[in-house]
Amino acid sequence: MRVGIIGGGVAGLAAAYHLTKEGHFAEVFEQAPFLGGQASTFDVFGGRLERGYHHLFVSDTDITELIHELGLGGKLEWLESSVGFYHGGRVWDFASPMDLLRFKPLSFLQRIRVGLWTLKLQKTGHYRKYETVTAKDWLSKRMGKKGFEVIWEPLLRGKFGDFHDKIGMTWIWNKVTLRVASRKGAGQVEHLGYPMGSFGEVIDVLEQRIIQQGGAVHTSASVSKIVESDGTATSLEVQLDGSETERRGYDAVIATTPSYVFTRLAPPMPKEYQDKLEGISYLSAVLMVLVLDRQFTNKYWLNIADPDMPFVALIEHTNLIDRKLYGGKHILYISNYPSRDSELYKMPAEELMDLFVPHLQKINPDFDRSWVIEHHHHRVDGAQPIVGINYGAGIPDHRTPLTGLYLANTTQIYPEDRGTNYSVRMGKQVAQMVLDDAGSGISPAK
Repeated sequence: MRVGIIGGGVAGLAAAYHLTKEGHFAEVFEQAPFLGGQASTFDVFGGRLERGYHHLFVSDTDITELIHELGLGGKLEWLESSVGFYHGGRVWDFASPMDLLRFKPLSFLQRIRVGLWTLKLQKTGHYRKYETVTAKDWLSKRMGKKGFEVIWEPLLRGKFGDFHDKIGMTWIWNKVTLRVASRKGAGQVEHLGYPMGSFGEVIDVLEQRIIQQGGAVHTSASVSKIVESDGTATSLEVQLDGSETERRGYDAVIATTPSYVFTRLAPPMPKEYQDKLEGISYLSAVLMVLVLDRQFTNKYWLNIADPDMPFVALIEHTNLIDRKLYGGKHILYISNYPSRDSELYKMPAEELMDLFVPHLQKINPDFDRSWVIEHHHHRVDGAQPIVGINYGAGIPDHRTPLTGLYLANTTQIYPEDRGTNYSVRMGKQVAQMVLDDAGSGISPAK
């Protein structure tokens, strides 16, 4: 088979890898000058750093298996995490059940109540019972109004903005179960995985394997149209690195773009499918990466539970990963998820720095802008689908109504949230759908 793949992120590359490993031809087109999408990297003081913070949970078996299959398993390390919670002008430890018991912004009885319901949530093995209720309603009723307002509401508001009260409880269920699965030892301390050559090295080796197996990978390659003929959509109009637009035909096409991009590229769909494509909204990610000459906090992950702060989390990468990989420098991510029409999204880097610095000084009063050696500003569109109630019923099928055309994007990762692990899994699954539909007789990969 010949399969065209739109998008050189993790899902697109995983699909191409699976197809070429099975002896088929896959051709990947990535519009950016680099591969990896949200897992792509850039150079920082001799090391490679992800544009958006990345790590693996213990339950991320699909990408872990792929890393080992690519021969990079020796570089994958599992490291003890540290989690903090900024509330009321101070940083609280928030990595274990004992930390919750010491969290004094809630009364002792409120802490017990939150802890017991969190434990119950952790023990619930399936998500369907949460699909019809918002996180706000479920958490407020079980954990109490105060527990919701102090712990959960600031996080939901920071992550989803004006949509915070519409987010389905399934999203919270997934986050809680992921973190619990990554806890080890008597102290139930979270351990996270990271490939010490960066996720960029994983992407590089994945690209090499695709090419070695007979596939093709193009960057700076723009797909302007998916062409349909008699109900079949297996041709692409592409432009490679500024050359003339040409049409390329395949036996199947896999698109890994966000839904709002897919609707611009694809022929008109039947109303039911089109409504699903248009029914899911996204938020963007705005990330400021600070390269510092000293440590900012002693936490890897710091949740910000303060509605006046202009960011939702601080991720100090070098509190998990050895800073020797970055010339001894310290790396701090400042994370936000605004809409594309928000003021925060539109701000240039220097204005964002002016906005952030006074708030960083509230968290660490000693912080001074002179600590910042350099900063990097990244925007990622279509970064976070808005997961409302009954979300599953609105997910478009991977098999589109047009013969030969498949869709694989983050809106279809459910009940899990977006992540490299699920992109690997989805890419492999959709590639196998293509083969199954073609009657190849190849059984799904294990």
